[in-house]
Amino acid sequence: MAKNWLTDINDKLLNWYGIVGFLILWQIAPTIGLIDPQFISPPTTIIAYAWTLMETGDLFIHMAASLQRTFLGLFLAVITAVPLGFILGGWFPGVAKFLRPLMSLLGQINAFSLFPIFILFFGIGEVVKISIIYWSSIWPILFTTIAAVQHVEPIFIKSARSMGAGRGTIFFKVILPGSAPAIFTGIRMGTNVAFLMLIAAEMIGASAGLGWLVHNASMNNVIPRLYVATVSIALLGMGLNYFMRWLESTLVTWKEETAVE
Repeated sequence: MAKNWLTDINDKLLNWYGIVGFLILWQIAPTIGLIDPQFISPPTTIIAYAWTLMETGDLFIHMAASLQRTFLGLFLAVITAVPLGFILGGWFPGVAKFLRPLMSLLGQINAFSLFPIFILFFGIGEVVKISIIYWSSIWPILFTTIAAVQHVEPIFIKSARSMGAGRGTIFFKVILPGSAPAIFTGIRMGTNVAFLMLIAAEMIGASAGLGWLVHNASMNNVIPRLYVATVSIALLGMGLNYFMRWLESTLVTWKEETAVE
């Protein structure tokens, strides 16, 4: 009984052993002089500096600025890409096929490489950063929406029509439920890419945000602040990913019901 109990705990903690070992090694190496603490701060120093930033509220201000830009740009991309994807994938598949090479080419253009062009059009301000997020996230959402709509089983649509369902019923009862899981996959992909692009944009043209915090720390050689910002970016990125998965499981409930049935 005791052995089984210990085995269960070990299985639950197995994924954390590598992280714990890495943190221990990270703490020991600068402490005993294996690496220069001036360039690689130990975790205790980073945690202490993070606590100071949280007490003053500065860290939360930068996190809120980055999140606000991410969600605004992502929202604009979603309300553009999802309806357009339904139109091209469902009603005009020929147009979607015709435009696919062009859209694929545009989707391969890194948003950060367009930063100078965005500055010419929008200036240095919030609009240019939101534009980068918009450009980064719209393409994966658009591509997955088109593919999701086109891969809805035709037999389901024909069955609904044979029972007298109209276009609205077919859309809300067949096409939307069938394509929603794949669309959320595209939104998650867009969120991850957009967040990374935002951090890069904040390093150049911002006065607040986690990207600005990284840039400011590197320019002033405040190494603990640099690591605090880097760890915050990683944790916030993971949090966004988990949030999108939670949102999908909350809204797309029929996906789980189908799996259970």
